[in-house]
Amino acid sequence: MNSTKDFSGIKPFEKKLYLSSPTMHGDELKYMQEAYETNWMSTVGANINEIEKKIAEYVGCKYAVALSAGTAALHLATKLAGEKLYGMPKPNQGTLQGHKVFCADMTFDASVNPVAYEDGEAIFIDTERDTWNMDPIALEKAFEIYPEVKLVVIAHLYGTPGKIDELKAVCEKHGALMIEDAAESFGATYKGKQTGTFGDYNAISFNGNKIITGSSGGMFLTDSLADADKVRKWSTQSREDAPWYQHEEIGYNYRMSNVIAGVIRGQLPYLEEHIAQKKAIYERYKEGLKDLPVTMNPFDEKNSSPNYWLSCLLIDENAMCKTVRDENKALYISEKGKSCPTEILEAIASINAEGRPIWKPMHMQPIYRMNSFITAKGNGRAQSNAYIDEGASIDVGADIFERGLCLPSDNKMTKEQQDTIIEVIHRCFA
Repeated sequence: MNSTKDFSGIKPFEKKLYLSSPTMHGDELKYMQEAYETNWMSTVGANINEIEKKIAEYVGCKYAVALSAGTAALHLATKLAGEKLYGMPKPNQGTLQGHKVFCADMTFDASVNPVAYEDGEAIFIDTERDTWNMDPIALEKAFEIYPEVKLVVIAHLYGTPGKIDELKAVCEKHGALMIEDAAESFGATYKGKQTGTFGDYNAISFNGNKIITGSSGGMFLTDSLADADKVRKWSTQSREDAPWYQHEEIGYNYRMSNVIAGVIRGQLPYLEEHIAQKKAIYERYKEGLKDLPVTMNPFDEKNSSPNYWLSCLLIDENAMCKTVRDENKALYISEKGKSCPTEILEAIASINAEGRPIWKPMHMQPIYRMNSFITAKGNGRAQSNAYIDEGASIDVGADIFERGLCLPSDNKMTKEQQDTIIEVIHRCFA
């Protein structure tokens, strides 16, 4: 550690406290055993059928297609959108065929990479401060610059719904389709409606660290039977209805295993319990850190209920110590009364706990650094609900990345463990 702060007397945890690890209950093993005993060990079986039915019912959509990962769901959603917008491509081309797509900037790259898979060009839209999601004002500006764009990919960061009504209104105004990446927000609602139902195409994830898990897996959600059938076909190597293996278009090995589906089936009854536990963690952090120059990741308290997947912290600008980061490491000067994400993360790691930096915005990633990036700009006076005051940072995502971090949010964390994390953070500002 480079910190000069005093962490003496704080005993490291004997067992590592993870950011957000799977929380298992026992029912998962029962359904995995059922898959084993009935010999349905591949990509068909009762577990898959049941979770597709149950999740569609829970979310409030007509059809759900179980896939190997949330990324697979996003890829096939992108492929569907490209085919609808631009028609069937040649076998060696993606469906986007060089067309531009507006994408959330501060997110995991799985939201964005499917655009590249389908030969599209991602254009990144800056973040707003109210929910840390795509800014509707920046999106409107993007359409002014690129009026030909017909596809938008939004995400709900850390389980917090974005400004869905405003984003949808901008898309509808410009005749654009919307892909909703709800990978992190399963169980979260906006105006009483589940995320994963607002887009023309929707995806959720059951990755190992998500609110419920299958160790892996994802799901495509839709009200369109034709789209659901197409995704099922594509996800099983696009096999045609013939007595032999007949293929007339490119397919993928994306279907979920019945064994993985068994884990998810066992997890589903505990979704609301997990959300309640995550919310309690968020509230304890908020209360325990209220006397420090920090804020928690925000959400629209009037319209949305997050699933509180990860609790995040943002350091006030005037409380940041001197710090600099390159592509692989960060350096800082420890200062009295100030701190930075790196100092806090190092301090948390020193007691055998795991935190993470905020998602590094896509426009800052080396692979996408040459792609266009659209901000709302710094006056915000002409638009309603403008979040930026004059003189405020123009690049909101980069600012949150610089000053923010994800705190240990494992729902197996005890109150005593969380109190220790809170004490460590206090000492970082001593």
